[in-house]
Amino acid sequence: MQEQATGYFRRVATLLDQTEATDAEGREVAFDEAADDVARDFVEAARTGRRVVLVGNGGSASIAGHMELDLATRLRARALVFNDPPVLTALANDHGYDSAFERMVSVWAEEGDRIVAISSSGRSANIHRAIAAARDAGARVVTMSGFDAANPLRSLGDVNFYVASSHYGEVEVAHHALGHFLTDRASGLAEQGARA
Repeated sequence: MQEQATGYFRRVATLLDQTEATDAEGREVAFDEAADDVARDFVEAARTGRRVVLVGNGGSASIAGHMELDLATRLRARALVFNDPPVLTALANDHGYDSAFERMVSVWAEEGDRIVAISSSGRSANIHRAIAAARDAGARVVTMSGFDAANPLRSLGDVNFYVASSHYGEVEVAHHALGHFLTDRASGLAEQGARA
């Protein structure tokens, strides 16, 4: 039997309310504190001309792309994704898909940049390798994941957001809402700073 819309949206709202945030050592951080930290970091990146690189596959790639747009247009941040089909397919063909983002991050990321890594399962090897390249460059890392609470992506970021669901749609909706909140919050903080 198909679930009714109201039940689905209640469950997604509960998942959003229960989204967890942890730091680089895996310690739980208050969600609002973690979200504000990331939003302030986006504002600082825009202010100092640092890049915000966003990576994800499939639905996560679309979330990354939407965040790129919001960061660039609302904050004037140097945000970018690596989802250009010719580039991505050439790198995947020539070097394997697991290294496609890694190669682009190693070319573009610099010390002080930020990377947002989005993976519903938290197990995508190409996302993990992109983070390693970002770390080598001295970038700060934010992750968004779901599925298994022990997924490896949750231990790779300076700030890690986790949605406790094993359903792609629910995790992606929660990640999309989180991405909107972070960019909206950053935009609001930037406007407050401009008025101060």
